Amino acid sequence: MSCGLHDSRNLEKMGLPAVLVHTDGFTEAAERQAVMHGQPALRRAIVPHPVQDKNLNEIRELARETVAQILSELTR
Repeated sequence: MSCGLHDSRNLEKMGLPAVLVHTDGFTEAAERQAVMHGQPALRRAIVPHPVQDKNLNEIRELARETVAQILSELTR
């Protein structure tokens, strides 16, 4: 299980809302692992893969866009 999924699961178990952020290259794996670990409704924010090739300005823009996804997931 990924560290992010593990952390999200533990936070949720403590009653703290969490959102797993991952790239779309890991969508199926995240879905399978969430189900395997009893969290089929795990909140997720999905960003385009890959991110390592992006420059600083592109990363900043991606972060701005992703914040909206995260807030949406936290308030649903």
